[in-house]
Amino acid sequence: MSTQKATINPSEEIIQIGQSGIVIRFLLTRDDTNGNVSMFEFSVAAGQKLPAPAHQNDAYEEILYGLEGVLTWTVDGTPIEVGSGQALCIPRGTAHRFDNFGSRDAKQLVVISPPIMGPAYFREAAAVIGAATGAPTDRAKMAEVFQRHGMTIIPPRPAP
Repeated sequence: MSTQKATINPSEEIIQIGQSGIVIRFLLTRDDTNGNVSMFEFSVAAGQKLPAPAHQNDAYEEILYGLEGVLTWTVDGTPIEVGSGQALCIPRGTAHRFDNFGSRDAKQLVVISPPIMGPAYFREAAAVIGAATGAPTDRAKMAEVFQRHGMTIIPPRPAP
């Protein structure tokens, strides 16, 4: 039996990723769900591309649900548009990234299971991106952050 008290958004925290137009609103962490899931909203400004490279989740599924606008997720090289009322599960081990190619801001709800990724990942990633101050992000430092939080960066494909 759980000893946790049911509360609304017990881990609410807002994390902005530099000047990228990406804002994370964490709602639940592993501590709030008996170690079962973490959940957050993320908003992506219109026309914004993901400032991090494609990656894979090594030991968890990432479930997305569109709330507003459309994000284009590239999953194993295939673009998939996820709009309002649509859900997508990105299985562990699958290369993925996202972009907002639209003229409208987008917002999605994300559930991570098991909850390996939490707010610490976004805080650390924001710090690495923020430290770049207009220069390219330090790829080695970003890879370390990803690895600590259960992800692996996918090397860029060579140009044909």
